[in-house]
Amino acid sequence: MNKLKYTGCWPVAPTPFKENEELDLEGMKRVLDCMIDQKVDGICILANYSEQFLLSDSEREVLTRLCLEHVDGRVPVIVTISHFSTDVVFKRALQAKSLGASMVMMMPPYHGALLRGNIDQTFKQFKKVDEAGITIMIQDAPLSGVELSVELLVKMAKEIENVKCFKIECSQAAEKLRNLIKIGASFIEGPFDGEEGITLYEDLEAGATGNMSSAMYPDLIVPIVNNYLNNNHQEAERGYNEILPLINYENRQCGFRGTKFIFKEGGVIKSDLCRQPVQQMSDDTKRGLLKIINNFDLVAMNWGK
Repeated sequence: MNKLKYTGCWPVAPTPFKENEELDLEGMKRVLDCMIDQKVDGICILANYSEQFLLSDSEREVLTRLCLEHVDGRVPVIVTISHFSTDVVFKRALQAKSLGASMVMMMPPYHGALLRGNIDQTFKQFKKVDEAGITIMIQDAPLSGVELSVELLVKMAKEIENVKCFKIECSQAAEKLRNLIKIGASFIEGPFDGEEGITLYEDLEAGATGNMSSAMYPDLIVPIVNNYLNNNHQEAERGYNEILPLINYENRQCGFRGTKFIFKEGGVIKSDLCRQPVQQMSDDTKRGLLKIINNFDLVAMNWGK
């Protein structure tokens, strides 16, 4: 599996807002610079952990252009393009490619709890995006409510040229990764772990070669992934077990709000505000996160000081 094309840690960039809820574009640039200093292998923008569901279409366009221009090829960038409309997704893919993105990531079509694409509709949407001529990562996440079977994922990998990467963050992710790789190995260039890395080691054992975490502590995750891929499994497991309390706290107590809080604490951004109707983290939750964070020397906690 070490020979696969896409490896390493490709975390999701948070989207900073000012206290009046406007985009903080200078803060966005600082976020990207901090992530590059975290020695990430790539950056994903406009994902769920970027609060993409709180952004207008015009804001998405501004952020897509700003991020790709500011990164300027220093690391590859994945642009998330998920939408129920196939036409919207296709146009987003075209824009991402034209601005220099390395890949797009998308969930299957869904809108709310009851409006979900079936197998045929899902396949056709990814097939249409394939026409944009850019590498596609399929995000298999519980948020969509769409069941993506291993058989369907392999079919898309085999029959849709640019479907090459898979971010698996559903229940029992390791087993799904293992079966996906076993059946479709020759068509897969990047099996990724997600969900903040809460099952990272098990997913690496199952064959994952990449991870998409938050941007809070990729400097702690990069060595784990690299050690595992270089057959230093014992060291990888030790590193994973050491940071597991932090991963668990982020995943269960904070969500995407945690990274913004840490980036504010570290002077990367000025505000950790999340747009309404998202509830801000309580002071107790923030104190609990800092209690764990202070056990580690994080780039994000020192970057802007």
